[in-house]
Amino acid sequence: MREIARYETERRLPSAVALSVGLSLYAGLFFAIGPSMIQEIDFEQYAEAFPPALQSAFGVEAMGSLEGLFAAELYQFGWILLLGLYFAYSAGALVAEDVENGRLDLLLSTPVSRVSVLLGKFASLLAPLLLVNVVVAAVVYGGGVLIDDPLPFADVVMTHVLSIPYLLVCAGLGLLLSVLASSASLAQRGALGVVFGLFMVESFVAGTDYEWLGTLSPTHYYDPMAVLVDGTYDWAGAVILLEAAALLVVLSAFRFQRRDL
Repeated sequence: MREIARYETERRLPSAVALSVGLSLYAGLFFAIGPSMIQEIDFEQYAEAFPPALQSAFGVEAMGSLEGLFAAELYQFGWILLLGLYFAYSAGALVAEDVENGRLDLLLSTPVSRVSVLLGKFASLLAPLLLVNVVVAAVVYGGGVLIDDPLPFADVVMTHVLSIPYLLVCAGLGLLLSVLASSASLAQRGALGVVFGLFMVESFVAGTDYEWLGTLSPTHYYDPMAVLVDGTYDWAGAVILLEAAALLVVLSAFRFQRRDL
């Protein structure tokens, strides 16, 4: 398992570095234009132009402060949606790609178990996940210090710490589809569809009679707006997400052990 995780991690590091740089530049953009936007735009009036579902999904109404701007633009959009889709898509190829091209048969001919292979491949996602969180957290806090308007250090750190269980669930969904699907492209497209669909469900049912459906979405348990703007940490939600991620990995291992290759 350790050797598989190390090998797969080394393969993923270049894309992880590129992702970290890209999101850091995206954060830097809002340090450059954010203060002037906050002064010049009436965000309460701006929010009224959006449907209620989009206001809820991206926290448009809270963009009148630097914390709210980052929570809405970088974290609601960049973290919950884009990064969640990235890890779901990456995990979708973990098993299905090697099954499709025949590499898995060669790997399993060595004295390793299927569970070890699965766990090693899933563990390779941890390094990119941690790298992007550490790098972007440092950029977000350091950028605020440079413009003499620092965001609360503890809230910035907790925004990233609490995102880890959420991203693990996204990766777990991709992993499960990877052991179920017949091809990597099918698993990856399915992972994208499931994560995006759950995001939209939670957004559209908020404030309706069907709000309970939102509890099925991992986005329900990670709210960067509450962390960064209100300083509220949902520890119970983080525990639920960790349990869900563990369950997805266990289900994936159970299915993978019984799959015909």
